[in-house]
Amino acid sequence: MTTPEVSQRLQDLVNTTGYEITQRCGQRFYGPPPNWSDTDRPERGCEVFVGRLPRDLFEDELVPVMSSVAPIYQLRLIMDFSGTNKGFAFVTYTRRWAAIQAIRQLNNYEIRPNHRIGVTQSLDNCRLFLGNLPLNKTRQEVEEEISSKTKGVVNVIVYYNSYESIPNGSNGCDGQPKTRGFAFVEYESHRAAAMARKCLLPGSKSGKVSLFGVQVTLDWAIPEQRADKQLMDRTECRP
Repeated sequence: MTTPEVSQRLQDLVNTTGYEITQRCGQRFYGPPPNWSDTDRPERGCEVFVGRLPRDLFEDELVPVMSSVAPIYQLRLIMDFSGTNKGFAFVTYTRRWAAIQAIRQLNNYEIRPNHRIGVTQSLDNCRLFLGNLPLNKTRQEVEEEISSKTKGVVNVIVYYNSYESIPNGSNGCDGQPKTRGFAFVEYESHRAAAMARKCLLPGSKSGKVSLFGVQVTLDWAIPEQRADKQLMDRTECRP
């Protein structure tokens, strides 16, 4: 929990910089800069991961350190239910060179006496994996379902079985092809993907979320993974 002194320092930070501090889905957001266009987001590669944070440290201490390298676009402090942070944060700069410089200058920085932080390149993963999906759901249906629950979806990838179809039922003919039962959902940014995952799995330890009335597996997709055609052809389809 923040003390009155810390709350005052946070308010002073907001008043001085013009940035807003908001909290949603277990994350505290500092930024973006005032009057920054939503359509002009920093490119991929501008985000760094900041770890080994003291649990009672907040933006009033972290922002001056991280912005000493270059202006910050946004800082995301991951929060615990108790009101303390979880020991890590993500900082997005406006340029890639600033993220590289932050890693060089601030990794192992002594933010408090005998307490050094770690700064590394963020994974910047924008893609989530959905497993155990109903086999009769099309790419469009998956996109509509996930878009109704999360923001920032830019693409949904679904793989179909070319040799197996859903029975039509009315005349015995085969209808649409069956899917492989999983999909990849791509978001406009790592932040959007992280927010989607956090909101879909609030406090869940099972990694399951309800979509289409069934329990679906949700996790980060392996970044930059390319689906090999022969591997996909060997993937078994559930009955």
